Amino acid sequence: MKETLMVSSRGQITLPAAIRKRTGIREGSAVIIEDRDGELVLKPAAVFEIEMYTDKQIADWKAADRMSPQEKTAILRKIKSSR
Repeated sequence: MKETLMVSSRGQITLPAAIRKRTGIREGSAVIIEDRDGELVLKPAAVFEIEMYTDKQIADWKAADRMSPQEKTAILRKIKSSR
């Protein structure tokens, strides 16, 4: 699908409704724009919330950890072998 868009005096464009619907882009959605040798590529961005933990929360989790070092090693090996 090809569309011709006009750029406003503020540098904004309006994405056609059909394209927004097909790509799942809604008001407030984050998008990525790439300049590929003069060709602009616009695509939806995946946004992940990041939560910051206090030193106390981390210390509490470590204190509550009941897993042995051998169990942790076994789990890490399993994860690494599945990659």
